[in-house]
Amino acid sequence: MSLSDPIADMLTRIRNAGRAEKKMASIKDSNICEGIAAVLKNEGYIEDFHRIDDGRQGILRVVLRYDENGNGVIKEIKRISKPGCRIYAAVDKLPYVLGGMGTVIVSTSKGVMSDKNCRQSNVGGEILCTVS
Repeated sequence: MSLSDPIADMLTRIRNAGRAEKKMASIKDSNICEGIAAVLKNEGYIEDFHRIDDGRQGILRVVLRYDENGNGVIKEIKRISKPGCRIYAAVDKLPYVLGGMGTVIVSTSKGVMSDKNCRQSNVGGEILCTVS
């Protein structure tokens, strides 16, 4: 079975695992999903992630993060650019999530980056998703 949108599948699996208070989420591996997971880890939304080789595509195991009360750190994770309607933004037009408290994940020519790194590197790109 092929997925038409692996990013939306990844975000949905993370969202569902967080609502069910699971410790981990298993996602079909791809380079873009690994890039998104790296940004989520660097921004402190997930504990860790690692790739498991299953002889086929591979599985990306994401370990979710919870606060001391057991509430998920990820409150909302939303897909912005979709396969049918791509959304691009220059570096000066990148949106702010929760007044800069959230994160925008952007696919750039330098790889998948957070909005903060995009502003530092002065690059824009496709807005993949927002996390708060």
